[in-house]
Amino acid sequence: QVQLVESGGGSVQAGGSLRLSCAASGYTDGAFCMGWFRQAPGKEREGVATLHTGADFTNYADSVKGRFTISQDISKNTVYLQMNSLSPEDTATYSCAAFPLPWAASCTIQSAPYIYWGQGTQVTVSS
Repeated sequence: QVQLVESGGGSVQAGGSLRLSCAASGYTDGAFCMGWFRQAPGKEREGVATLHTGADFTNYADSVKGRFTISQDISKNTVYLQMNSLSPEDTATYSCAAFPLPWAASCTIQSAPYIYWGQGTQVTVSS
């Protein structure tokens, strides 16, 4: 089992920045696909960014390319999502998710394979 705990959400004005953190605990041996997903009220869940912890491959949704950066600190079992140039359209609950993937590969931003999920953290961007 893997437990994921997000932090770093909050309220920010348009154009601002936030950094989300996802701390993993439990059985974290081996490589994982780690993903950030978001869901706004009345909308479907959207994959934002993913990272393969073994290969450090990253993948981004077109809507956040050039603005968001996913990264990791292996020593802390933590994945980050740096979000810059935020707009009201980025307002959503952001959740961290993971599934084990022992071989190096680009991780999908589709949510189906992700079996471990955090509780989510709210990001609100005001205009």
